[in-house]
Amino acid sequence: MFKTTMKVEGMMCGMCEAHVNDAVRKEFPKVKKVTSSHGKGETVVISPEELDQEALKKVVEATGYQVLSVSTEPYEKKGLFSFGK
Repeated sequence: MFKTTMKVEGMMCGMCEAHVNDAVRKEFPKVKKVTSSHGKGETVVISPEELDQEALKKVVEATGYQVLSVSTEPYEKKGLFSFGK
């Protein structure tokens, strides 16, 4: 699993977040989770495989927002039962 974090400028409300999330889900149907925060100015995508950062950036910028940065890191879900491992 991978976690891709994008710093996104221009989101002002919950509808902006939904617009970005829907665009990412439409272009990358295999993603597990997409969350955006206009307060933090970021979108986080959890996916089973590493996503093409340039393609992801183009999808978000096509919705009218500016992507300032993109970073990807390995992601391991931290569940209730993984405490102490």
